[in-house]
Amino acid sequence: MKFSVLLSVYNKELPSYLRRALQSIWDNQILKPQEIVIVKDGPLTKELNSIINTFSKYAPVKTIVLKQNMGLGFALAVGVQQCTCELIARMDSDDISLSERFEKQINYYKSNPDISLLSSQIAEFINDPSVATSIRKVPISNSDILRFAKKRNPMNHVAVMFKKSAVLNAGNYVPFHGYEDYYLWVRMLIKGYKAANIDDNLVYVRIGNNMIARRQGIKFFKEEFRLQKEFKKLGFINNKERFQNIILRAFLRLLPVFVLKIVYKFLRK
Repeated sequence: MKFSVLLSVYNKELPSYLRRALQSIWDNQILKPQEIVIVKDGPLTKELNSIINTFSKYAPVKTIVLKQNMGLGFALAVGVQQCTCELIARMDSDDISLSERFEKQINYYKSNPDISLLSSQIAEFINDPSVATSIRKVPISNSDILRFAKKRNPMNHVAVMFKKSAVLNAGNYVPFHGYEDYYLWVRMLIKGYKAANIDDNLVYVRIGNNMIARRQGIKFFKEEFRLQKEFKKLGFINNKERFQNIILRAFLRLLPVFVLKIVYKFLRK
C-alpha cells in the first residue's frame, strides 16, 4: 500500500529538530513512503532551507511553498491536496517517528480496510526521547473513540495516518488555532468514517518546558469556546455536554502553569 507523509515547516523551527524528524521518516524507517510532502509555511531561514534541500537529494520530497505564513490548518489543507497517495501520514517537524511506525500502520490498514483514520499512543519527552516524561494514551476502538471525542481529542495528531478521500469529503483541514485536527476528526466521525488507535507508542513527541504555558490564557480558551459551539452546531454534542466542556476548559486555562503541569501528568497516566 502506497502512502505519503505530510509535514509543515515554518521559520521558528529549530534546524536540528527538523533534521532528526526527517531522518526518522526516511532514513530510519523499515517501510518507507512513496513521497514526503513538505509545506513551507512562509519564508524559512537559510538553515531550514538547507536541511530540506539536502534531504531532497536522496528522499522523494515534494515541496510546496506558501508566500507567507498562513498557519497550520491552511498549510495542511494545501498539503493534503498535493499528496498523490490515498493514505497520508502526518508528521510534525520536531518529533521522532519510531522505525516501525509506518510498517505497523500499513499492516493495520491491510487488516482493517474499513478504517479511515488511524493513530497510536505517543511518548512525550523534553530532551532525550529515551526518557519519556509521560504517555498520551487514547482509546483504541471506534466506539470508544466516539465517546471520548465528546470531551477530549481522541487521536494523537502527530501519529495519524488517514485516507485522503475521507479527509476531503469531511471538508479537509481548516484554520482553527490549536484545534485544526480535533475539528477535522469530529467532522469525519459525524460522516460515519471509522477511526482506531494502535495500542503502541509510535512517535516520540517533543513537548518542551513551555508547551503548557503556550496553551494557557483567555485567547486559547476563546478558541476552545468556539470549538464547542461548532460541535453543538454539528449535532455532535448537546447543550449539557457543551456547558460541561466549557466549564472544565475555563478552569484549566486559568490555572497557574505549575498546577496545570500536575493535572496534565495525571491525565497522561
